[in-house]
Amino acid sequence: MDEVSRDRLWIKYSNSRDEELRNQLIIEYAQLVKIVAGRLSIYLGYNVEYDDLVGYGVLGLIDAIDKFDYGKNVKFETYASLRIRGAILDEIRKMDWIPRSLRQKQKKIDAAMSKIEASLGRPASDEELAAELGISADELLDWQCQTKATNLVSLDEATEEGTGESKMESIGNVRFDAPEDAVEREELKQKLVDALNGLTDKERSVVTLYYYEEMSLKEISLVLEVSESRVSQLHTKALGKMREKLGSYMGILM
Repeated sequence: MDEVSRDRLWIKYSNSRDEELRNQLIIEYAQLVKIVAGRLSIYLGYNVEYDDLVGYGVLGLIDAIDKFDYGKNVKFETYASLRIRGAILDEIRKMDWIPRSLRQKQKKIDAAMSKIEASLGRPASDEELAAELGISADELLDWQCQTKATNLVSLDEATEEGTGESKMESIGNVRFDAPEDAVEREELKQKLVDALNGLTDKERSVVTLYYYEEMSLKEISLVLEVSESRVSQLHTKALGKMREKLGSYMGILM
């Protein structure tokens, strides 16, 4: 369906709230659920089935359609993506499957990274981080892979503080759909540059190919000539480093 047809569908639904039109909108934006679920599945690994994530996300999509105000100057895809993501993470929190030991490991990694950066004035290397934690490089890699889900949930709590409508509309209007807000955009641009500069060449390549070229992990593994698991490891390490620089803006990568 092209953009004009979607606009007509939204107008009809906004005026009538017809159930059949609502179902058409759900079908039209179903792919958006798959995209959001796919990105979150990278963090969650095998802990949650992809189909379950899609199921949780559909609930978020339905909620977004029901609450979306077509008359406001907000892009639905942006609004819905946050609702979908929020619905998935809400369900994951209810499952409460993240062990306390993993949360403690994440806190230790964050504290060590902050300490090294404060001391050296630059992001910590893997070797420096492992030495500070008193573990081997292989153990550090295991920790980083294990804490992907913890990282995801903590980032969501820090950047969104739930899935309230006013918060989402603010994000939709300011961060994505308000080109006149030059200060906000320049600040975001500079933070992204700083965050990318703190990565290794391979980490930067993974971030660029995944978020800007929208390539899958398998496709990136072929380009970089490394295994898919190695790409996932590089992605995890890159986001861990970028988290320090981006702060509340980290949500743009999720």
